[in-house]
Amino acid sequence: MSAVTDAARSTPPAHPLGQSVRDSLVVAKRNLIRMSRIPEMVIFGLIQPIMFVVLFTYVFGGSMRIGDSTSATDYKNFLMAGIFAQTVTFATAGSGAGIADDMHKGLIDRFRALPMARGAVLTGRTLADLVQTALTLLVLAIVALLVGWRVGSNGDTDALRVLTAFGLLLLLGYAFTWIGALIGLSVRTPEAATNGGLIWLFPVTFISNAFVDTANMTPWLRHIAEWNPFSATVQACRVLFANPGQSASDAWPMQHPVWASLIYSVLIILVFRTLAVRKYRSATA
Repeated sequence: MSAVTDAARSTPPAHPLGQSVRDSLVVAKRNLIRMSRIPEMVIFGLIQPIMFVVLFTYVFGGSMRIGDSTSATDYKNFLMAGIFAQTVTFATAGSGAGIADDMHKGLIDRFRALPMARGAVLTGRTLADLVQTALTLLVLAIVALLVGWRVGSNGDTDALRVLTAFGLLLLLGYAFTWIGALIGLSVRTPEAATNGGLIWLFPVTFISNAFVDTANMTPWLRHIAEWNPFSATVQACRVLFANPGQSASDAWPMQHPVWASLIYSVLIILVFRTLAVRKYRSATA
């Protein structure tokens, strides 16, 4: 906290955009230092997605139909894009809880008393969460490789396409952390932020193409799943990873998943960042 205070007081006036970037990076550094001092936050954040990988792979593998196949290997390769996307979106709850905790302790009021860019506190927090999410995604990818997931299992791909897929995953995760930021600013306790950050994520992630083939859903539910922003990113990853389960649906997000994922994520950031910054300006601890 003192580092943020000293930086804000000693820095001369600058261009608003430059000041916003600088202040955001200072706050992000503060949050990363805080995370490094509480390693159990990172450890528990890694355990949950690893458990999902192992449980879904060995419990459901072989009993799920992907197209005409019930192969455990096919389901394993189908599953991983969904697990990756679920992992980055579930970071929303932690982001909201962290901001709610700062509100509860009065840190937000102290930040607002400093000569900082209005959105820097929230941007810094979401950037720090993005770094943690990237670390989690890296570990999860290694675990996925160990249990047998492979890129190019259903066609050709290359390193650039694989990196693009992970980039879209991180962009989706960053977009969802702004939803978490708004929730964290809107509730009174970190516990409420955690519950509020998870309750809506379950229908978003499960009414999708993440864990099952949408072709097996009832028509009205399949329509919702195919237009779900979460599904667009999952579909984009399967295309870029060249994994099984690439939907043959006529829905636009399924036909153009990379563009759909990018557009959805950018729109979510624009809308929820605007709402979160507005809420930040008026919120009281």
